[in-house]
Amino acid sequence: MLAVDWGERRIGLSLSDESQRLAQPLTTLTRRAGKRFPMRQLRTLLEQHAVAGVIVGLPLDEQGEEGAPARAARELAAAIGRQTGRPVELWDERMTTARALQAVREMGGSARGRKGDVDALAATLLLQHYLDARRGTAT
Repeated sequence: MLAVDWGERRIGLSLSDESQRLAQPLTTLTRRAGKRFPMRQLRTLLEQHAVAGVIVGLPLDEQGEEGAPARAARELAAAIGRQTGRPVELWDERMTTARALQAVREMGGSARGRKGDVDALAATLLLQHYLDARRGTAT
């Protein structure tokens, strides 16, 4: 499985192991302002890693409601499904970036100059939560 933590500038990606038990950061794709989502790069990664399905983070607001970012994520998920032929699911991504930043700080690090790493870590948290919930082990 591959998770997509979508952002206006950076798209964090994470990948599960073959048993779909453990998520790990994969990479961060960059999207230039006003440009389309880098679908060609994503398709290449899906092929390279023999990805069976894609999880796209759904950015709900604090009340769990959908706004413009959530609608954009839904559109992205539909486009990924159409263009890759793989199943795509949406998963609540509230607070994944905040938790990733907190984890970096707890380890004594700084996010300065490492926003791509933080985005990939946020995608990893998203995917791990999804995998755990599917197995019934989510905390």
